[in-house]
Amino acid sequence: MKKTIYIILLAFASAALIFNSCSKDEMSQLYKDPSKSTTASVENFLTGILQTSNEVVLPWYWRFFVVEQPTLGLYTQSMGIFTGKDRYLPPAVATNWRWEQYYNGPLTQFRQMEDLYNKLPEASQNDYRIFMLAAKIFFYDQTQQMVDLFGDIPWSEAGKVRQSGALEASLPKYDNAKEIYEAMLTDLKDIADELNSITVAAFYGGLFQTKDYLNNGDISLWKKYCNSLRLRLLIRGSDVLESSFTGQIATILADPSAYPVVTSNSDDIMLDAGGPDLYATTSSQTGGIREAMETWGQFDLAPYTYLKNMVDNSDPRLPAMFDPNLEGEYIGLNHMEDGTTQNTKVAAGMIARFDTASFTRNDYFPGMVISAAEVSFMIAEAIHRGFASGNAKVAYETGVRQSIEFWYEVNSTGTYRTPLTPPTGDQIDTYLAEPGVSWDGNPDKMALIGTQKWLNTGLGQLTQTWSEVRRLNHPALTFLPDNESSQQLPPMRWLYPTSEKNLNDVNYATVADKDKLDTKIFWDVN
Repeated sequence: MKKTIYIILLAFASAALIFNSCSKDEMSQLYKDPSKSTTASVENFLTGILQTSNEVVLPWYWRFFVVEQPTLGLYTQSMGIFTGKDRYLPPAVATNWRWEQYYNGPLTQFRQMEDLYNKLPEASQNDYRIFMLAAKIFFYDQTQQMVDLFGDIPWSEAGKVRQSGALEASLPKYDNAKEIYEAMLTDLKDIADELNSITVAAFYGGLFQTKDYLNNGDISLWKKYCNSLRLRLLIRGSDVLESSFTGQIATILADPSAYPVVTSNSDDIMLDAGGPDLYATTSSQTGGIREAMETWGQFDLAPYTYLKNMVDNSDPRLPAMFDPNLEGEYIGLNHMEDGTTQNTKVAAGMIARFDTASFTRNDYFPGMVISAAEVSFMIAEAIHRGFASGNAKVAYETGVRQSIEFWYEVNSTGTYRTPLTPPTGDQIDTYLAEPGVSWDGNPDKMALIGTQKWLNTGLGQLTQTWSEVRRLNHPALTFLPDNESSQQLPPMRWLYPTSEKNLNDVNYATVADKDKLDTKIFWDVN
């Protein structure tokens, strides 16, 4: 894995940040502090935007155990599911935390960075331009995830009370979800073009490298991140966006020199651990991914449908992703069984679990942002649906190969056991010829692409996994209805926090009729 994380603890007198962090002594032991600066500056705000998003990128206790396991892991069947009452009702503690994390974190940081940048002299703006472009790309990535979770959100006016000086600006309007996508796509196109011609002076290039711990100041990676994010937005909104936007897909894929995307795992956009227990950056909890998944011996249980697909098709990722049960078999927790039956099997050791070396006891499990496999599957879909020219089969099979390579790379970062030997090319070819995987052997190409997207992102990028499962309805997941609850099946979105309804009541009233669990996000038309 290619990048080393440098964490800076920023103390801005003007910033409205909320941190539940470990002690400074613990932080100094785990992370290098590149500047020790307490000054509000453009370059420090870039690091602040990245750091305040660590909680939703990196694997740690609260994110997995409290937020994602009872929601996204359940809705996508990417984690073991117990058939308890009200299981499809999103817990308020989870959804509220995700909302507050965005608004108190990257959005607040970005708006203050934007305000500071706009007040600089023109010459200084040119010097710091690369910082603003990178910050926008990452901020838009986080914004897309919020739209995909909630739908319409306060955005264009959010976080601007300092700029306007008006108290009413702290109660921002709700922006239409589709219009947010379109605004970001317009801006990302301009950013992509500007990155192709930008000149960064040596001093500011070195400063950028110091402050950017996502891509280590590598502008070529920021270009790939920008265009890959554009592709994600375009593909996800492709059923409803105007042709002026979807036409960008062909432009991006036809000109890789001008609009490069992530094409190999060496260029994956992700946070690699610079030391063990990276989860601790903003958490008072201990144990990280192990504490999250092994709590009460239940939350590392393998999901039934996910595991069955891998077993039925002899998926070479299987041993790198799961440990077998006590009898050496890969059997997941069957979500269609009652709780008593499930618990009996768990107690008897009959259920497989997530691999200890790759996942639950891997102190170096990465925080994924965009992977080469994800991009290849987007390209396969784009070509198959006629948005661009090319060979969809090649793109699809490339994505499968990249996914297999990626998960064995993750396995190799662990120190709990000796890393596994990756499968050979012949073994991967055999998998690609399996009845449930073969491109030529299946008429429903979107089912193939959707299933492989699901297998690839799975637990590592649950927000993306849930979005694609809703959009594509592939794989076709079945759920046992919760007839004792008001919510019998998984929701289509999350509800707005009660605090938002109370504090921003006038603007909330404009979206109150959409604030239902069965309201679909604008791109979910299938």
